[in-house]
Amino acid sequence: MSIQTETVLPTAPSTPLPPASDVGQHVILHGVSWTTYERLLADFQDSHAAHFTYDRGVLEIMVLSAEHERPNRTIALLVEEVAAEMGIDVDNVGSHTFTREDLARGFEPDTCFYIRNAEQVSGKTRIDLMIDPPPDLVIEIDITHPSLNKLPIYAAAGVPEVWRYDGKEVTLYTLLESGQYQTQEASVALPGLTSQVISQFVKDSQTMRRTMWIHHVREWTRQQKQPQD
Repeated sequence: MSIQTETVLPTAPSTPLPPASDVGQHVILHGVSWTTYERLLADFQDSHAAHFTYDRGVLEIMVLSAEHERPNRTIALLVEEVAAEMGIDVDNVGSHTFTREDLARGFEPDTCFYIRNAEQVSGKTRIDLMIDPPPDLVIEIDITHPSLNKLPIYAAAGVPEVWRYDGKEVTLYTLLESGQYQTQEASVALPGLTSQVISQFVKDSQTMRRTMWIHHVREWTRQQKQPQD
């Protein structure tokens, strides 16, 4: 049985979400209809305070926090800095809302990038997965437990690569032809970056000044481009 919209969250867009603690807040609801999910997206389309994930009747509402957003922005910046030094064009579309009604799934990644398919979505203000390709890289910050497993949702949408940060380290997942993800040591989207390297950069960002950290990332990337003896 579907849940009425007003029993999930107030429908008024101006209604504030519950305050987030340092580790954020989230709730998982079952039996939520696609119509209710779409109405919630419409009601909060101008709010960046929460992310909504939908998987065949299961809805997760995540209220963002500083603990969540700091590593998210750090890893996103890492992607942009490394890509720029490598001469790779990337299109950061942030936490764009992706939906597939035919799959009864929808997600708002913490950050996502178009890399290989950047030209296909360049300049678009709305990306429709029915006609447009999925993002080439999704960044997921999964510090709060338990949370909805989003990998099957990304797999159904055809996302080739996912980086998941659990608060300690980053794990890289690559989509196989079978439709399942397999952990990989090295990134396909950005050659040279490995799980260990990315995790160390995130750790360094917690103690280094931002300008020094960016310089460190750039220097590391330049060294990767130098011919090896």
